[in-house]
Amino acid sequence: MAGLDRDGDVFVLDLGDGENRLNPAAVAAINARLDEVTAAAGPKALVTTAEGKFWSNGFDLAWMTANPGEIGPFIQSVRVLFARMVTLALPTVAAVGGHAFGAGAVLALTHDQQVMRVDRGYFCLPEVDVDIPFSIGITELIRARMPVRTAHEAMTTGRRYGGDDALAAGIIDGVADQEKVLATAIAMARPLTGKASRTLGTIKSRLYATAVAGLVSGEAVEVPV
Repeated sequence: MAGLDRDGDVFVLDLGDGENRLNPAAVAAINARLDEVTAAAGPKALVTTAEGKFWSNGFDLAWMTANPGEIGPFIQSVRVLFARMVTLALPTVAAVGGHAFGAGAVLALTHDQQVMRVDRGYFCLPEVDVDIPFSIGITELIRARMPVRTAHEAMTTGRRYGGDDALAAGIIDGVADQEKVLATAIAMARPLTGKASRTLGTIKSRLYATAVAGLVSGEAVEVPV
């Protein structure tokens, strides 16, 4: 379950040490930690990290299989979380030290900056291989957060990008050795802690207005039949 620590003015949100899949409990825990961060006074930034092989392996498919009647509301709660993250009124950095797949990869993209482990771990949007189309809101979010040609390749081929490949493709902002991913992310975030919070939130809300409108619209969930 998501934990929260602090390094000076930089809050560190830890997704956990497992596959860190998204289910209702995980979404609620992340939102609760974000509530704590946004309520804190003074200069601040947020780094989201995880321990182990995975940063986030996307949706909790086992939970979805066991709860078919709740899939729609759950998926919408994830979309709303993405809308919240991409417009958060403070600087954010994803310290991606392990695999980020599917919705986990999209969660990484909702941060202002991303740093990946250089030698292991993939960024991947595998929806084309698992027969689940991207919603309009998610599509617009991905288009807004990476070069269009890269978005096309990532979304239509399901390519797995290692750290160097993701950096070259314009998906992420930096790479680091395993033991330096978190420290690098914190170092990226720390100089930005003094930015004007209200103005930053307004800028991000306007910058990603199209994506956010799609994410919060309540678009029907498409699943394989």
